[in-house]
Amino acid sequence: MSALNQSAVIGVIGAGAMGAGIAQVAAQAGHQVKLYDNREGVAQTAIDAMAKQMAKLVERNKFTSEQVQQILARLSVANSLDDLSDAGLVVEAIVENIDVKKVIFDTLESVCAADCILASNTSSISVTRLAAGMKYPARMVGMHFFNPAPIMKLVEVVSGLATDSDVATCVYETALNWGKKPVYAASTPGFIVNRVARPFYAESFRLRQEQVADCVTLDTLLKGAGGFRMGAFELTDMIGHDVNYAVTCSVFDAYYGDFRFQPSLIQKDLVDAGFLGRKTGQGFYSYQEGAEKPEAQVVSVLSSSDVNTIKCEVSEDVGHLAGLVERLSQAGVQVTQVSGLAKGYLKIGRALLALTDGRMACERAKDELLSDLVLVDLALDYQSAAHLALSRSASTSEAAFNDVVQCLDLLSIKVSEVADSPALVVMRTVAMLANEAADAVLQGVATAEGVDTAMCFGLNYPKGPLAWADSIGVADVEMVLRNLQLSYGEDRYRPSLLIRRIAMLEGSFHVQ
Repeated sequence: MSALNQSAVIGVIGAGAMGAGIAQVAAQAGHQVKLYDNREGVAQTAIDAMAKQMAKLVERNKFTSEQVQQILARLSVANSLDDLSDAGLVVEAIVENIDVKKVIFDTLESVCAADCILASNTSSISVTRLAAGMKYPARMVGMHFFNPAPIMKLVEVVSGLATDSDVATCVYETALNWGKKPVYAASTPGFIVNRVARPFYAESFRLRQEQVADCVTLDTLLKGAGGFRMGAFELTDMIGHDVNYAVTCSVFDAYYGDFRFQPSLIQKDLVDAGFLGRKTGQGFYSYQEGAEKPEAQVVSVLSSSDVNTIKCEVSEDVGHLAGLVERLSQAGVQVTQVSGLAKGYLKIGRALLALTDGRMACERAKDELLSDLVLVDLALDYQSAAHLALSRSASTSEAAFNDVVQCLDLLSIKVSEVADSPALVVMRTVAMLANEAADAVLQGVATAEGVDTAMCFGLNYPKGPLAWADSIGVADVEMVLRNLQLSYGEDRYRPSLLIRRIAMLEGSFHVQ
């Protein structure tokens, strides 16, 4: 089934921020849109607010005045659900309560034509459950937009057990025509984004709980090395801890207590205290007037170095650290390839530097009989990374550690030393994101391409988790996960069967 014709009327139920945004998107795409809300005057107020907001876009040359007038002319208020009888698609965007939603859809079935597509913008409720008991369950589909709907590109097109594939295709193609990036998803808890994103928060929370580093340092590393727009602490402060914690609990419960989704005690404390983030003035950070903005803990350079005094020897295969080696060469550091170093190692002054493989530095030094070992965290791009995490074994001298810090200082890379912990910060987060993404693919929730598209366009990730796993090497990601699991002895870190399978075949997800 192709996309809905532009002549099709679109009904939107719920004139809150999300419903109004969806109505705007459909109107901008050329459809007549009817906006309904059971609170008197709210739908018209939403359209009036839309007009004011779009006037600002005219000032910024995003639209012309004529275009805005045409868009607003396509928007009208539905005074009752009966007014949606001529709609070709109705999108429900009301409170996340299945009983309330089912009442709405029961009414719509008696009002709308049999071929009208009924869609829910739900982010957490099963589409299968919503369709249960309907007269025409095949036309029920999830159409999950992300806030703010006019700006965020992603739409999860969610099929329940009864959803007709032609209906899902029509919604997918319609979302494309609306300028969106749709992805197909099966109706499982959290769909794609709310499921796969759980480790982004969970691993930072655990690192903080284990006192590996403070909140601002962990956030800064995820941004400066990982390329994420926000760290987990500032992001959940913005979302609201009541909301984020509730979603985590919902996914945890829906998967029958699977510890991959275990909620965080430190986030629960914030919720219990009423420290919900920006909206209450206090979360992990303070947003009170006059509050000082904290800064990441950065290792001071004991003495500046001249590029000619630093010696760097590298193994014949430096693996994922090739970008860092290239950056050293470009900075004028003399880099010499030697055959005596094991794969993946760099010798900088007195220190042996290696990318974390998931073991603690003390464990790796003991296993491989190494002295002066320093571990470096994963970076999205070592050529441009502004900040890196380092850890060291107890036997590593201050002088050896400072050799690495001085070398990175020459590259204008700030260094934060974190407590000796498995897989450091960015590597741990990315490996767990890739693991959850792989399980979603394994279980038929979405394709590998669909998962990566969802995470990039729904949460602005710098790279899809599976494409990132490909670039690191799936076998190396599997090794990091196995070492994490050995360190903690917890099922939470078990490698996905799909990751194990691809690692054994020395393959990749082939996601571009």
